Amino acid sequence: RLSLGRNRAVTFHFWDVGGQEKLRPLWKSYTRCTDGIIFVVDSADAERMEEAKTELHKIAKSSENQGVPVLVVANKQDLRVSLAQGEIEKLLALKELGPATPWHLQACCAIIGEGLRDDDIYALCFAK
Repeated sequence: RLSLGRNRAVTFHFWDVGGQEKLRPLWKSYTRCTDGIIFVVDSADAERMEEAKTELHKIAKSSENQGVPVLVVANKQDLRVSLAQGEIEKLLALKELGPATPWHLQACCAIIGEGLRDDDIYALCFAK
């Protein structure tokens, strides 16, 4: 629940859906009729960025998700081998999502909470 000011608030419902290949066919049922997608990538795993790009574009460009805002969370920024935010943006080809899909890339370190802010989630959900 996020306060929007005087006597106003919004409630968020999140589904944490695993990224394993065998679970990916289920993603479509969780993203249908959604108001926003949060897609988490491992910033330290450059080898899987192409796979992440493919899956992200598949979800974002599906007919059910046209225009749905996407927040890409680039986790593990505390590791020395993590990719910079600009590199991740290029590797995931975020600009190719198209003008109908608002997106934001947020670098973070989930262990210490750095880069995880309520206003990012708020902006994602109200970008429509």
